Amino acid sequence: MASDSPSELRELRDLVRAFVAERDWDKFHTPKNLAVSLSVEAGELLEPFQWVAAGSTDELTDAQLVQVRHEAADVLIYLIRLADKLGIELGGAVREKLELNKQKYPAGLVKGSARKYTEY
Repeated sequence: MASDSPSELRELRDLVRAFVAERDWDKFHTPKNLAVSLSVEAGELLEPFQWVAAGSTDELTDAQLVQVRHEAADVLIYLIRLADKLGIELGGAVREKLELNKQKYPAGLVKGSARKYTEY
């Protein structure tokens, strides 16, 4: 993921914009509709993991890995589109949220634990 830079996110945003414009779909892309679609695609991302024991990579077939890759792409496409419609700069939002999470989950306190911050 080292190549996922802000300029790459802008390029992906522009590709999604062009795809949508070519199909005249902008009128359907309200924030609500995009959030719903994002949730649907995130649910579809779970399907390959539904009946495996731990969900590790070695439990998935090549076809399932392709399915995961495509569903992950759908999730990102809808997230990019939603952020674009709401004027959210995703790179900045991620950096901001990570700083907030550093305060909630200090490494010295939570290292190696999956407990929620309210449980400390």
